[in-house]
Amino acid sequence: MTLRLPSHFRSEAAVLARAGLDSWAALARQSDAQLRRLASGGDASEQRLIKLRGQAQLVVEVGLQPEEAALLLYAGIASRRGLAEASPQQLLTQLGRLQRSLLGMAPPRVDPATLRRWIRQAQAGPGQAGPSRSPN
Repeated sequence: MTLRLPSHFRSEAAVLARAGLDSWAALARQSDAQLRRLASGGDASEQRLIKLRGQAQLVVEVGLQPEEAALLLYAGIASRRGLAEASPQQLLTQLGRLQRSLLGMAPPRVDPATLRRWIRQAQAGPGQAGPSRSPN
């Protein structure tokens, strides 16, 4: 899956592109030392690169869409293991709080069935989860 980042990650996107990291899988494989090296030029934040790597790992290892992985990161889930061990009800509460703080009282964007599916995918382990898709 091609690496496409939101516009507020413009500096990080430019650094990753210059390094030839053009996919979520390539970013997910980067070590702390490699990310530190990329950030050493001052164009990108090491902390933001680490967050992006966490998002990439959720995309690659769990099969989530980038937006889903970003939502989980902002709710405090930063790894496949963290998601695999999460309580669906607690995660729904965390996501609800996050959504209310960002969007007000809009209807929930993630339902309990979706959360349970994400958790099952995380429990399946790397490479065993298919892409996350909403049922049609």
